[in-house]
Amino acid sequence: MEIRYPNGKRFKIEESMTNSPVKKDGTIYGNRGMTLEDDLNESNTYYLTNRIAVIHKKPTPIQIVTVDYPHRSKAVIREAYFKTPSTTDYNGVYKGKYIDFEAKETKNLTSIPLKNFHEHQVKHIQSVIECGGISFVIIRFSQTDEVFFLEGKYLLQFWERMEKGGRKSITKKEIETYGYKIPIGINPRIDYIRIIDLIYKE
Repeated sequence: MEIRYPNGKRFKIEESMTNSPVKKDGTIYGNRGMTLEDDLNESNTYYLTNRIAVIHKKPTPIQIVTVDYPHRSKAVIREAYFKTPSTTDYNGVYKGKYIDFEAKETKNLTSIPLKNFHEHQVKHIQSVIECGGISFVIIRFSQTDEVFFLEGKYLLQFWERMEKGGRKSITKKEIETYGYKIPIGINPRIDYIRIIDLIYKE
């Protein structure tokens, strides 16, 4: 089956399924191949198993282009495209509150470009906040393997600054100032629920 991204680039399934990069000499880097999505999915599984929270990754919508019917009872998808998601990456419930967040990685050392976010995602985050939900972004600086929790209200402020002609990125210093660093653990890998407890004390 052939699947393509919205820009037409071919999606290589074998590459997406490789979690641990391997050097030419056969050396495996272990967990260094884990993406932010992998770590968050593991964390969410931990929360679910321990009845802490129910948070799931939203499936990426796919537009099917070509389907073959080799047999009456079987349909084979030959070509499809990833459609741009209309909202954020994750949502669910924790302590009766609606949780909704976006996860982004950057190779930059000192900032994350705001172009990494889509306008519809920012508007969605704003809507969730206005309706009383908890919305935020989790950002990983992949070069240093640092993970931060940034409340959605600050993303909205930085986005508005850009729209008014200001800088087109959020500096790491700003994220450190307004956000919270999440230590990488074992169970869960990224304990963002602890940050939610810290911010939204009732």
